[in-house]
Amino acid sequence: MFGEFIKEKRLSKGLGLREFCKMIEVDASNWSKVERGLLAPPQDEKKLKKIALALDIEFESALWKEMEDKANIAAGIIPQDILSDTKVLHSLPMFFRTLRSEKPTPEELDGLIQ
Repeated sequence: MFGEFIKEKRLSKGLGLREFCKMIEVDASNWSKVERGLLAPPQDEKKLKKIALALDIEFESALWKEMEDKANIAAGIIPQDILSDTKVLHSLPMFFRTLRSEKPTPEELDGLIQ
């Protein structure tokens, strides 16, 4: 997901793998594994900013947030803005069960609606 996203953006800018890796200061062999989903993407904001800069993705733009979310998802991390919202945080277990096709109780649905 993250790797495919970055590879698509990199290729659309006409950047080869080695050229891109020089720009973001990573080993091309390891980065290739990130793009193929074999290695987790970086989580460090500095590294993500370097990637964004190389791909002309403006910091805090919708595309930046999409890239950041894809990096978090690939690493199994719930984004900090979600974790800091207590209402959303308390609704996550029901949300996960719903994704797994497990029906929430009527009380849980009422709580989510509120």
